[in-house]
Amino acid sequence: MAGLEEDIGQPRGDGRAIAARWSPAVEDERGLKALELFGNPTDAEVPLSSRPESAATARRLAQVIVLRHWKLSPKLTEDTVLLVSELVGNAVRHTGARVFGLRMKRRRGWIRVEVRDPSRGLPCLMPVAVTDVSGRGLFLVDKLADRWGVDLLPRGKTTWFEMRVGDR
Repeated sequence: MAGLEEDIGQPRGDGRAIAARWSPAVEDERGLKALELFGNPTDAEVPLSSRPESAATARRLAQVIVLRHWKLSPKLTEDTVLLVSELVGNAVRHTGARVFGLRMKRRRGWIRVEVRDPSRGLPCLMPVAVTDVSGRGLFLVDKLADRWGVDLLPRGKTTWFEMRVGDR
């Protein structure tokens, strides 16, 4: 999956160190630190460097917004974080951009996440086989999001997904 951190792998030993590293308190702290450093994607688009490690920042921002600020369910948060990671991974790998933007919006009954980049190349939903090890990003977006799409801009595009809030 796009942007996985280097220190995450198979548990070693009894796994207690891994569990401590992934505690909710640690993730909240990392998410709040990301908000402080990069800005709030609900207030304005947050620019992020087009590097694999930016996927971790985008995931943390999404998690703290959906779970803590909007107070939505852990399942919706998990799905949103996964889809953010996929869109960011596509922006980093396929657009040649130096920077991409992350924006999150909420309206009654819906959340919307947007990733903007300067490329006008359209993403393509490809068939996925069980044995495929890559190419699943848009497949996951298509399966988990209620709606998704791409808006072409004069200089680039915005790839977005929306999820219903009330029935999750």
